[in-house]
Amino acid sequence: MNQFRWLIRAKQLVRHPPSAGRVKLVLGVVAVCILLVAVEKFIGWPDWLTVDRTGFKP
Repeated sequence: MNQFRWLIRAKQLVRHPPSAGRVKLVLGVVAVCILLVAVEKFIGWPDWLTVDRTGFKP
């Protein structure tokens, strides 16, 4: 039944495609995510963004 829902959803996307602004927004978010992963992989995570553990347990 799930495959049938995906077919219906695909049909709706073909009949009513998203606006150019929404496509640009989604592609921008994906590009920022890929950029963050690339920076973390090749350069490393900066120390100032690392959370220090205090050892406090409530």
